[in-house]
Amino acid sequence: MRLFAYLRSFADKLFKSSQIDGEMEDELLSHIQHRADDLERSGLSRKEAERRARIEFGGYERFREECHEALAGHFIETFMQDLRFCLRVLWKSPGFTVVAVLTLAFAIGANAVAFSLMNALILRPLNVPQAQNLYTIEHGKENDPSQSYPDYRDLRDRNRSFDGIAAYSVTRAGLDTGGKASPTWLYEASGNYFDVLGIQPYLGRFFHGSDEHGQNSAPYLVLSYPYWKNHFQGDPGVVGRTVQVDKHPFTILGVAPPEFHGTEMYFIPNFWVPIVNGEQSGGWNDLNARGSRSIWLIGRLKKGVTPSQAVSDLNAIGAYLSKSYPKDDQQISFSLARPGLIGDTLGRPVRAFVSGLMLLAGLILLAACANLGSLFAARAADRAKEVALRLALGSSRKRILRQLMTEALIVSVIGGIAGLLGGILLLRWLDAWQPVPNFPVHLPVAPDGHVYVVSLLLALVSGFLFGMVPVRQVLRSNPWEIVKSGSIGVGGRRFTMRDLLLVVQVAVCAMLVTASLVAVRGLVRSLHSNYGFAPDNTLLVETDLNMAGYDGEKVQPMQQHMLDAVEAMPGVTAVGLTDRMPLDGENMMNSTLVFKDTATDLRTSNAAADTVVENISPGYFQAAGTALLTGRIFTKHDDASAPRVALVNRIFARKVFGSEANAIGGYFKVGDGTRIQVVGIVEDGKYKTLAEDPQPAIFQPVLQSPTSATWLVVRSNRNSQQMAASLESTLRGLDEGLPFTIRTWNKELDGALFASRVVTVSLGILGGLGAMLAVTGIFGMASYSVSKRMRELGIRIALGAQRREVLQASLGKAVRLLAFGSVVGLFLGIAASRMLTFIAYAGTSRDPLVLAGAVLTMLLLGLLATWIPASRALGVDPLMLLREE
Repeated sequence: MRLFAYLRSFADKLFKSSQIDGEMEDELLSHIQHRADDLERSGLSRKEAERRARIEFGGYERFREECHEALAGHFIETFMQDLRFCLRVLWKSPGFTVVAVLTLAFAIGANAVAFSLMNALILRPLNVPQAQNLYTIEHGKENDPSQSYPDYRDLRDRNRSFDGIAAYSVTRAGLDTGGKASPTWLYEASGNYFDVLGIQPYLGRFFHGSDEHGQNSAPYLVLSYPYWKNHFQGDPGVVGRTVQVDKHPFTILGVAPPEFHGTEMYFIPNFWVPIVNGEQSGGWNDLNARGSRSIWLIGRLKKGVTPSQAVSDLNAIGAYLSKSYPKDDQQISFSLARPGLIGDTLGRPVRAFVSGLMLLAGLILLAACANLGSLFAARAADRAKEVALRLALGSSRKRILRQLMTEALIVSVIGGIAGLLGGILLLRWLDAWQPVPNFPVHLPVAPDGHVYVVSLLLALVSGFLFGMVPVRQVLRSNPWEIVKSGSIGVGGRRFTMRDLLLVVQVAVCAMLVTASLVAVRGLVRSLHSNYGFAPDNTLLVETDLNMAGYDGEKVQPMQQHMLDAVEAMPGVTAVGLTDRMPLDGENMMNSTLVFKDTATDLRTSNAAADTVVENISPGYFQAAGTALLTGRIFTKHDDASAPRVALVNRIFARKVFGSEANAIGGYFKVGDGTRIQVVGIVEDGKYKTLAEDPQPAIFQPVLQSPTSATWLVVRSNRNSQQMAASLESTLRGLDEGLPFTIRTWNKELDGALFASRVVTVSLGILGGLGAMLAVTGIFGMASYSVSKRMRELGIRIALGAQRREVLQASLGKAVRLLAFGSVVGLFLGIAASRMLTFIAYAGTSRDPLVLAGAVLTMLLLGLLATWIPASRALGVDPLMLLREE
């Protein structure tokens, strides 16, 4: 019955509001009239009786409001009234509204982007059925995900913990669909790859383990959905069609579903081929090489098996491998990691970076809430008379607080929507971004429903937090004192929670400013550091001769033709060839163990060094700008019929031979026991990453270590665009079907600088947001201090106070908080120098320029934030102010 009565009352309120208002007015007036009649009969005049009746009745408007509140649907009506009132108030204060909305928009936008990255790279699993049961299998103490194919077979066949273990690797091949071949990126996967993942084809079928019958026995491929749509125009007739992969015929079996992009989140392949055909699709021929670790493994745990049980099972197999193959698998052990980011190779640093970014974004949001709380407190102080008059006229504190909270929620919703829209634009740009020139990196950060919900919740919670700041101020205010004094009296503690929040946000700002300056300084230094080569005025030609059908004895003659043709071009000052470039992404797995010449037991534990190896032509060092320190460079006579020779860098010479002098003419051994003589020493360089410790390196003659992977390093004195056009014409003249790419060496370094640039941009943006919040926070504090002490300042000026004394009285506290927070932030930045040096190569917070820049930045921010409050304080007219008061 209560529900029925409430619904009936709500309907009457909704459709008969005018009638109900009239009846309510008549009812209230009737009470006053009846009492006036009684008083009139007692001998009072009618006018006096009505006056006395109204006084006895009390606050008419208050009773009227209480009656309205008793009606159903009153909350909606008052909420709409509060909403209209707050919109009018905000519209009348455009400066405050814009600052408040932008402050929250930047903070919500930063959190939306940070959470989207966390959602995409950490929280969201692979888009396959029951992805929580999938794990990447790693080995060794370094958690290396790279495995050998023979070890994969043993793990797959001997384990008792997995429903299946699949192998795959990422490589490149030339795909010819009827015209000339074009470079493509693909997965080479074991036959059970799709079965382990549990997905179904969009079109046709997948290849399976039953299709494999030995090496090069399964010439099939499966297209990715985007590649099928873009390059085959979504033609279902491609199933069964034969295409050329590195000049070998492959049959298209099917198309993967649209939502499946492979087992690495950062990379979408063009297609998949069976790994047993790796020799034909990318030149990989290590199916029987137990010491060659170049594939990754992913396994699906059986139901009821825990990861720790699976690790124990794998390590039991590892003990068998160590005993059976001590040379290649000595003391091998295994571990599990979440898939999608090459196990822990990218997973650990990505998780650390994204978690740190989320933490900093959260601090930015807290600082924004503290700022807005200060602004709302200052605004409440400025509106003290309005609030006092409303309280004196009978308005309830509850109603006023509700209006203040409504105002805060309006700001939070508008700011949240603006921030989310800005975040979506940035995320869509990141989703389409291609930061590495020679590798199709894809960041799957397009926002989804989780991002929208989290952003909305953050906006609402933020509005509640900063909207609650003036509550205590209003609840404890005395309307009679306010009417007399003109402001809310705020006495008590010298150091409040709002002061603490301001110190924290200024400290965070100073730390972020320091961090961003460290990152920028490190990036500038890394761009001008010594790489061990000179990238300026140099073009790179990248290809793999396997993609054009060159294999075996055909490779070296074609490489020599390319070198001769390019060397004869006008403007070319030097040209060289290498099988891999320093600081290229593929160099991350460039690792070869070497042994001293006296070593007889060539097991892993007896290695003298773990080195980087490059196979180069005689002219490489001149073209790369690498200095030869002593000895000789290679010649054309260092071929397969000559004794094995090598050049090494200074680190290698010291580590293996003890000194550079002992290295020249000395010998070392590689894993198969081959002795190699050192004929020269070159300068050290950077080979895998910019932040790496000095690495030993070996350079071998490409004539003694043939490879189809080909990079031409072309140094010229011509314009790079003109030179690139001439290069393309020259190489097309050698072989029209040869797929290759041409770019400057500086462009190639974009991949190596990717991490540093991401960190620099991220810290720069957060530093800018922190600076903006520091300005608004100090501005809010200073404005609040000035507004609540206007009468005092007027009296001081009237009594002859100097400008310096007025500024000290009005802004002294804000300036002290700024100074204290800045010092704390600078010390935090200095304390974080090791971490900053790790993520920002060549940068350190102890750099005098960084410290000076941080101090100068905080000083300028303080001046900017206090300019308007200071002008207001100095512009006080005591006569006008005291007349108003």
